[in-house]
Amino acid sequence: MKNGSFLTLGIESSCDETAIAVVADGRRILSNVISSQIDIHTAYGGVVPEIASRNHLQNINLVLDQALGEAGVRLEDIDLIGVTKGPGLIGCVVIGVACAKALSFARGIPLVGVNHMHGHVSANYLQYPDLEPPFLALIVSGGHTNIVEVKAYGQCEVLGATRDDAAGEAFDKVARVIGLGYPGGPKIDRAARRGDPDAIHFKRVLLEPGSYDFSFSGLKTQVLNRVNQARMQGKDLPVEDIAASFQQAVLDVIVEKVMAAVKERGEDRVVIAGGVAANSGLRDQLSRACEGAGVRLYLPDPVLCTDNGAMIASAAYYQYQTQGPDDLTLDARADLPL
Repeated sequence: MKNGSFLTLGIESSCDETAIAVVADGRRILSNVISSQIDIHTAYGGVVPEIASRNHLQNINLVLDQALGEAGVRLEDIDLIGVTKGPGLIGCVVIGVACAKALSFARGIPLVGVNHMHGHVSANYLQYPDLEPPFLALIVSGGHTNIVEVKAYGQCEVLGATRDDAAGEAFDKVARVIGLGYPGGPKIDRAARRGDPDAIHFKRVLLEPGSYDFSFSGLKTQVLNRVNQARMQGKDLPVEDIAASFQQAVLDVIVEKVMAAVKERGEDRVVIAGGVAANSGLRDQLSRACEGAGVRLYLPDPVLCTDNGAMIASAAYYQYQTQGPDDLTLDARADLPL
């Protein structure tokens, strides 16, 4: 506690960002430090779990010191520690959980393990102080593409989920196929702005009527076949047109399903969350759809869409209010369900 504010330290290490933040009263960011490993993993074309884990181990104490320093607080001022307990790369999640448990034990600070997906949703609370549940959320990232109804803080009903490749995973795989490299999401987004989204028709896979689930593996295969066909015929590969056409096919499916859920559930507020929520095409297309339907759309800043400690701190704060702390038996879980 400092100056009457309840301070939460949030620790995030589920993939390749070592991120720690200090958040006051679940809503106000005092610091949000992110140490990215993108440059390291680019050489391998994707995240190498063991390398990511080792870098978390090397960086986490440095990031902790920087987060506390930028917030102008000491560990003695911290009232709660929140940490991602899953889902994620297990070796990476373990580093964050071990750090949080050590700090909790050494300083006697309450500890809360947070679902990474709840953290992504909570990024919107940091951006929009007036936002409270219930609302509809689109969580779209490298490992997840979910439409959920957020009934209360930390309480979600999953309406739809990916059956194979998540949207972010499909972006990464297609980026590699067309030679853009890693990280695929931002590079596809940039290339798509220079391409023609109508240049190539890729089939939109909507699955059975009424389903809010997603399937992007077939779309990925369509792109691969198109690339192989061009190469066999000795033609130049229209990278920007492929990127734009592929991205448009993904976005059409996502937006159509979100708006169907809005109508069926009678929702008037939608939030987006997760790394792919930073995609400029998705933000523009969903904004237009929501405006046309009279629905308010909440768009967190791109830095809050990617993995960060502030979103974990916010989620931990509200979880602590309703469920209390976890004990030191808290453990990491790679496949933690939403």
